[in-house]
Amino acid sequence: MDKTNNIFQTLSDPNRLRILKMLQARSLCVCEITSVLEIGTSTVSNHLSILKKDGFIIDEKEGKWVNYKINPRPADDRVSSILSTLDFWIADETSIINDKKKLANVNRITLCMK
Repeated sequence: MDKTNNIFQTLSDPNRLRILKMLQARSLCVCEITSVLEIGTSTVSNHLSILKKDGFIIDEKEGKWVNYKINPRPADDRVSSILSTLDFWIADETSIINDKKKLANVNRITLCMK
């Protein structure tokens, strides 16, 4: 039951759900996620760490970038099930719709070079 509780605790934070939805659209770096969510880098990094620990996301180094993306093969079937149904649960939420619009205008080169 501990693993199940961890999964639900992970999903209990709206910002982590927003991050998951953004990562379903494309791989992102911390600066891009920070820009869309308009919260601190350390807070975003903490959310990413939690999502990674529970198997929802993975990170990949690409040159100087660390890209975060949805884990294509989670070890836990419950995580796969949740990821496959996120659209059903939250796609019509106002914050998710607004994030999608913001994400279309996010440019990692200009953001991360500040």
